[in-house]
Amino acid sequence: MTVTIDFEAERRLRLPWEEIIREIVCAAAAYENCPYECEVSVLITDNEGIREINRQEREIDAPTDVLSFPMQRYLRPADFTSIREEDAGCFNPDSGELLLGDIVLNQDRIESQARDYGHAERRELAFLVAHSMLHLFGYDHMEEEERIEMERRQEEILTERGYTR
Repeated sequence: MTVTIDFEAERRLRLPWEEIIREIVCAAAAYENCPYECEVSVLITDNEGIREINRQEREIDAPTDVLSFPMQRYLRPADFTSIREEDAGCFNPDSGELLLGDIVLNQDRIESQARDYGHAERRELAFLVAHSMLHLFGYDHMEEEERIEMERRQEEILTERGYTR
């Protein structure tokens, strides 16, 4: 599993963010029974950085807590049967790893939402990574049923790793 983490904020989170991100990325892949080694890129930025990405990519001129940019399309969430090893765009030609996609995290929101929800910043970071990983596996929350299923999966991933409220 390759998890590339870049930091584009003036200050750093005061917690073991690399360890937490890698742990939850791996936990989510295991939870979804991904049959491949995977590659995920993570960017940690601030309100202004994520606002600019949100504006460019989604035409929404506002900050958010996390953005997910999946590189795979699934017939159903986490259904790996449609992914073929011979599809050039699905795998990194150097490592052979499945290219899952990119995650952009807003450290300002990690801090503020942890305060607002009354839990630790490490739990908020883990939550946002789990949430985003599920998006990279094809889950969404546009409909109520999808939201409930996604929340259930997030909680199971987090609880399994000890990130509780």
